[in-house]
Amino acid sequence: MKKIILSLAIAITFFNIDANAQNKTDNQVTVAIDLNIVKNDKVMVTVTPPKTDADKITYFIPKIIPGTYSEDDYGKYVDELKAFDAKGNELAVTKSDDNSWAISNAKKLVKITYWVNDTFDIEGTHKVFSPAGTNIEEGKNFLLNTHGFVGYFSDFMEVPYQVNISHPSKLWGATSMTDTDASDSKDTFTTSRYAELVENPIMYAKPDYTTFNINGMDILIAVYSPTGVVTAQSITPEMKTMMTAQKNFLGKFNSTKKYTVLLYLSRMDDTDAKGFGALEHPTVTTVVMPEMIPKEELDKQMKDVVSHEFFHIVTPLTIHSKEIQYFNYNTPKMSEHLWMYEGVTEYFANLFQINQGLITEEEFYNRMAEKIQHASQLDDKMSFTKMSENVLVEPYKSQYLNVYEKGALIGMCIDIIIREKSNGERGILDLMQKLSAEYGTKKAFDDSELFAKITALTYPEVGEFLNQYVAAGNPIPYSDYFAKMGVIQSTYKVAGIVFLKDQQVPYITVNQSTKEIILLPGELNAFFKELKMQAGDIILAVNEKDYNLDNIYDMILTSQKWKEDDAITVKIKREGKVQTLSGKVKLSYDDAQGYKAEANAKNKLRDAWLKG
Repeated sequence: MKKIILSLAIAITFFNIDANAQNKTDNQVTVAIDLNIVKNDKVMVTVTPPKTDADKITYFIPKIIPGTYSEDDYGKYVDELKAFDAKGNELAVTKSDDNSWAISNAKKLVKITYWVNDTFDIEGTHKVFSPAGTNIEEGKNFLLNTHGFVGYFSDFMEVPYQVNISHPSKLWGATSMTDTDASDSKDTFTTSRYAELVENPIMYAKPDYTTFNINGMDILIAVYSPTGVVTAQSITPEMKTMMTAQKNFLGKFNSTKKYTVLLYLSRMDDTDAKGFGALEHPTVTTVVMPEMIPKEELDKQMKDVVSHEFFHIVTPLTIHSKEIQYFNYNTPKMSEHLWMYEGVTEYFANLFQINQGLITEEEFYNRMAEKIQHASQLDDKMSFTKMSENVLVEPYKSQYLNVYEKGALIGMCIDIIIREKSNGERGILDLMQKLSAEYGTKKAFDDSELFAKITALTYPEVGEFLNQYVAAGNPIPYSDYFAKMGVIQSTYKVAGIVFLKDQQVPYITVNQSTKEIILLPGELNAFFKELKMQAGDIILAVNEKDYNLDNIYDMILTSQKWKEDDAITVKIKREGKVQTLSGKVKLSYDDAQGYKAEANAKNKLRDAWLKG
């Protein structure tokens, strides 16, 4: 952590209250964040609330935020919270728990101040998912997931928030919000209420961004790459192709006019992010990936991850229950319908790719087959609605990952039922469009009414499916639903990972002190046998690229692109002597259960399902 001593001038400004400015902001919460002063790897936040007649008021930092399904206690990263009156005198503050501070004599309250630490450089001490976390790297990068910096008073959640951010002029803030300050060292953002602010992260870094427009939607792609190896320009072509396909797939579905992708690339050292993935917001996706990831793999991951987050504009951002509309950040009540919020979203993220010709029919079936396999490894008899409602506690919490597996398969089966009953004319996208028209962003549904509403908009068979397989939790006979579309079970060969036995047991290890990659003892696979490698061999380079602990992830990912009989060279050190081994790539193959289209069976209906 880097340390800077506060100057006397800053300390004086700290206590300077402008009474006239206070009068102008009685109906809003005003926030000041100073990114120019970093003290002990922390930045200061100043919050000026509206006046209150209450004797006591509580300031909250969120325990949990929308889009995550764990209690992460962001208040743990707030230090030295103080409250002041108009003369600069401190008011009594009592910390009630990790995320709340009770302020006495609240009628005199003029402002509160506190320091915020980031989560990236202490990831080993908590479980905050990196895309929902925060970063403070003086002069280089500030990832402001706003829920980590700004809290709320329960009485003032629905009033506007104005956030003023002072920052180095060389850093630019990427966000979907509009900056109303013309200065290059200060930004001013205003939101209608606290919930809107929480949904708008900001990433400050050296400007590296692209913009383009797709069917009336303005897209911003912003990248922070510590070494500059990845640029916004380099990933934009793939992103534009993908997002164009998504917009085409959604068709008339109403969506936002601006969308931002914030990509943070991690060094993966002890003080940087290690939780890779993305977090969705109505107009923003925050993505964290390792900087060392090969470009081809980065493009693939961005396509899969960002497409999932983008489809959240359908649900829950447009279609959602009251638990989400009136989300409680500190005593949350979860909705029953994660099968829709995450499952249907994940299904769309795969369906649009076959629909728009980005993947083959075979690839789509194999993806669904993988989800069936993964779902079978979780509790396949647990009620999905009960799991969703209780996802923050065990035994339901450990089953959360099934929202991306069985949840997506639930969406697929509903899609198939609707296609079959409508003779291919409608599917689950049509259902979501109708639900959007019924509810929309401003109107929430009651959890208990959703199944009946869906049944009324579709067919009794859909209602029966929801009750039997989603609410009751019975295992789904997937082959029966595939058969409705003329798709049958099959077996296919999948290439194993060269450096892993059975996809999980490593053939290699690492000497932590020397960072050398070493071949472990034991039975070797066809790849190592072909090159006549031996246990104890130290791998120095592959195809003339040097490898060690720092970029071993790159080596493993690159190996997944190798093809049978590709020429390959491996430089090794054996018994102190360096030598280069040459040969051809030999892969090991495993049988995998999948699906394939049955010849001449229900082609029209299947085409309507996948291409309609």
